[in-house]
Amino acid sequence: MQLFIDYLPILFFFGAYFYEDIYFATTVLMAVMPLVLLLQWFITRKLNKIYLASTVLILALGSATLYFRDPLFLYWKPTVLNWAIALAFLGSQFIGDKTFVQRMMQSAAQLTAVQWRRLNSIWVLFFVAVGCINLYVAFAFSEATWVKFKLFGMFGITIIFVIIQTVWLTMTIKENESADQNSES
Repeated sequence: MQLFIDYLPILFFFGAYFYEDIYFATTVLMAVMPLVLLLQWFITRKLNKIYLASTVLILALGSATLYFRDPLFLYWKPTVLNWAIALAFLGSQFIGDKTFVQRMMQSAAQLTAVQWRRLNSIWVLFFVAVGCINLYVAFAFSEATWVKFKLFGMFGITIIFVIIQTVWLTMTIKENESADQNSES
């Protein structure tokens, strides 16, 4: 359900784009994102910080897109958000006693400090890469291709990343369990 709510604004954007144009889609997105943020808060009584940052970026860059009638501002939004997240994840390796990935996933996996840092670094690289790929698609292909990439491509890349991460976690956890059993013997 949460994933559907998170992707609801993108679906509205996609539909509005193919109904009219990038400017109408931007307007729809700017209207829907704050509503979804309120819906998330109403359901969970918490503000999702990443979604809040995304909403603020959409309102700022969407306004610039509409004011200057230039979609390049909107094209930059996924990159700015992904790179900001990458910086936050990278900073968590130096500030505090746990990385962001460890805070998010420690109840699901038992890893060593080095393994948590490695996984956190992989997330940093993922967010940097997605930001770069977004810019490549935005500037090397048509607007319609970028819009499709925004919906399908980024989602697909994220699914592939999650699968790879899951495989890595499964293998690492098994190796840790084997090492624990060997040290007990």
